[in-house]
Amino acid sequence: MSGSTIVPWVIGNWKMNPTRAASEQWTQEFKKILQQTSIKETKCRLAIAPIFIALSEINSQLQDSASPVNIVAQDVSRFAATGAYTGEISADLLTDYGIQYVLIGHSERRELLGDHAPVLADKLRLALKAGLTVIYCVGESLEQREQGIADAVVLQQICDIAAVVEDHQWQTQMIIAYEPIWAIGTGKTASAQDAQSMHEKIRAGLLQLTAHGANIAILYGGSVKPENAKELAACADINGALVGGASLNAHSFYQIADAFAQ
Repeated sequence: MSGSTIVPWVIGNWKMNPTRAASEQWTQEFKKILQQTSIKETKCRLAIAPIFIALSEINSQLQDSASPVNIVAQDVSRFAATGAYTGEISADLLTDYGIQYVLIGHSERRELLGDHAPVLADKLRLALKAGLTVIYCVGESLEQREQGIADAVVLQQICDIAAVVEDHQWQTQMIIAYEPIWAIGTGKTASAQDAQSMHEKIRAGLLQLTAHGANIAILYGGSVKPENAKELAACADINGALVGGASLNAHSFYQIADAFAQ
């Protein structure tokens, strides 16, 4: 079971969405909601992961919100600093632009864009070295779950990075996000019991790697919406949510965050 001192995170992953006009409307709506009923950072930490070209703009727009809203990059380069790497954005450039958080290992990047274990290790090493806090994503496919190897797959994904993360970094710079691939964008959701069971196994695996394992936030992702947020939030080892489609609606995203803030 997780430590009671973990403050939950609710992070909206906008993926390759939305348009500039829609994102501006979202920030205005979300700020208005927070102005009416803010969420204390001690109860739940909020974050949004926009597309790369909107990171600085969204960050600026949310600076004066009634509750702090952190900005997360959706990915980071496996190359450091600056240089001749067309299309890449390094961890050093992210921090230079005031970004403090990054997603690494999302299943869509693993499955569609070739982010296999060595690539992820390179990205993670550079992100941590630059001082970024990493939301590291793990999860199994429907086929792997049906084969009965879901636990092994997820725990292996965590073991893949064990040599990269120094002990103090587990405590200060690591968040884990469990996303069953078969539940991402499908409308299907692991039951709260199934999600808690996997989170408990992840917690046990983390405790094998670091003494800080009891205090690392483990988020659930996979068709999280207002209708299931309260049940997920009630689970002992679910310390927040990585929200996809529902995060594109300011009111839905607030409802999910509010469920975890309770």
